[in-house]
Amino acid sequence: MNPACNAVADAAEIAAAARVLEAGGLVAFPTETVYGLGADAENPAAVARIYQAKGRPNDHPVIVHVAPGADLDYWVTDIPDAARQLVDAFWPGPLTLILKRADHIPDAVSGGQDTVGIRCPSHPVAIALLSAFKGGKGGVAAPSANKFGNVSPTTAQHVRDEFHVNDAEEGSITGEDACSAELLSTVLEGGASQVGIESTIVDLSRLATHGPVLLRPGHISAQQIADVIGQVPAAPDQAAPRASGTLESHYAPRTPVTMVEHVALADIVTQLQTKGVKVAVISHALPALGDSQRMLPAEPVGYAYGLYAALRDMDLVQADVILVETPPQAEPWHGVNDRLRRSVFGSAGVLARFLGQ
Repeated sequence: MNPACNAVADAAEIAAAARVLEAGGLVAFPTETVYGLGADAENPAAVARIYQAKGRPNDHPVIVHVAPGADLDYWVTDIPDAARQLVDAFWPGPLTLILKRADHIPDAVSGGQDTVGIRCPSHPVAIALLSAFKGGKGGVAAPSANKFGNVSPTTAQHVRDEFHVNDAEEGSITGEDACSAELLSTVLEGGASQVGIESTIVDLSRLATHGPVLLRPGHISAQQIADVIGQVPAAPDQAAPRASGTLESHYAPRTPVTMVEHVALADIVTQLQTKGVKVAVISHALPALGDSQRMLPAEPVGYAYGLYAALRDMDLVQADVILVETPPQAEPWHGVNDRLRRSVFGSAGVLARFLGQ
């Protein structure tokens, strides 16, 4: 589909994409959080194609996406009251629940664990696809539609750029990228993702021993969850299930990234430029910094919406380093700060090296 001609996928494209999934193929599709790379969750060979296309470790779980009104008892062995309360409060929406996986659900989606992550997205294209796939009774395993560890995509074009889908149609790429592009031939349009960061993940598989556990913060906060179930979710513990997008190094562009506090940012930029270092800046308060800059809103919802696009844009300017003005630390910013902490993890020490410290 030509994105210039259609803002969102139409019914015929969605039906065709459902057939691709039913045949064991991969489909990239929009959700309200980020774009997902989807396969039939009950087809281990299809799920394996996700891992192959992304270069994803086989023990790193994926999330199963289901249509509104899906029968959760089909997917899990036990649904505690807290899970039903959260489903009623937040589905469709950006909340993933970790529950005990039903025996007949392949462990390919759970990285070999006895749990499964499941959610119902709210994006209309995602809902239409899930409703068409197996008559609304199937599940689509879908991590973010990018190479493993890279910045998640929030537009269909991000997905095409990541997997060279258009280039592959022209036969102009080879090697691993060509293999990934061949695996992914269908990208559904849905505009820019409304939330911009991945879903909140709550573990409810160990309520009797650990209570609810927040494995990944997101748009839905810990306090919102507590308001529904009457208990604030705990921080992750050593025995918590592995969950999607929770490795220490993740969501990272190719350019090194580091966070700098507001009071030091302008001075650091000047020092780096004096040393001939090309600087890109993502800020929310300080304008007119660096060789290239993206200003994001100084409030968490707007910041999250623009974060991944800003990281991708700054990655394209061929800077030596991307400096991110450290966001506020209040609870509404926890999802943003979680993603930024993981994006800078692999760049530890880069600022000191550039400054000769």
